[in-house]
Amino acid sequence: MIGRGGRRHAGVQDLLPLEEIAGDVLLLRSGDARAVLAAGCVNFALKSEAEQAAIVAGYRRFLNGLAYPLQLLVRVVPTDVERYLAGLEPGRDASAALRRIGRDHAAFVRRIARERTLLERRCYVVIPAPAAARPRRRFRPRAPEAAPDRLALRRQLAFRAEEVARGLAACGIATHRLAGGELALLWRTALAGEAVAPPPAVGAAPIGSAGVPMGAEAGDA
Repeated sequence: MIGRGGRRHAGVQDLLPLEEIAGDVLLLRSGDARAVLAAGCVNFALKSEAEQAAIVAGYRRFLNGLAYPLQLLVRVVPTDVERYLAGLEPGRDASAALRRIGRDHAAFVRRIARERTLLERRCYVVIPAPAAARPRRRFRPRAPEAAPDRLALRRQLAFRAEEVARGLAACGIATHRLAGGELALLWRTALAGEAVAPPPAVGAAPIGSAGVPMGAEAGDA
């Protein structure tokens, strides 16, 4: 951006930490990189006491085994009711009773949706991969000679993403690594605070009638 007197002023894009989205990797101006996993959910309240204890113990082992920080992002967004119901559509081999239950549930959800805003939580795990240690200034474009080894960053992120996915799977939580347009949409909506998010990729999430956007961090991402 060129100001009065021919002086160049930084544009908004220059102030953002994101430099590029390369496949399933977020590359930051600092030289660091990030991977993002979309996480499913576990209906903890419906589990038996023994199952709950096993889930808590597994999650404790997962956290204690981490050698790097994670960022947990939880977004509360309006539910796409029709997408939700489509995911619950009985198969062709379903019995008449199951189909009737499905129709009753769909009618119930649509009636509730007309009366109030239905919300759902989208959970994401942000995994970091730091660049090689070197003096740097945050949010400043790096010089070509200081470009990080992107292959090494990709390998490190792939290893960490698989490690996190295994740890969460042991707790009954399925994950899906975001890539391309999914990462771009999540970045844009989180930055702008918009009430939309990438479609869930790890099963239908439970829906509710009220909620407040929440976020939590475990360490510094």
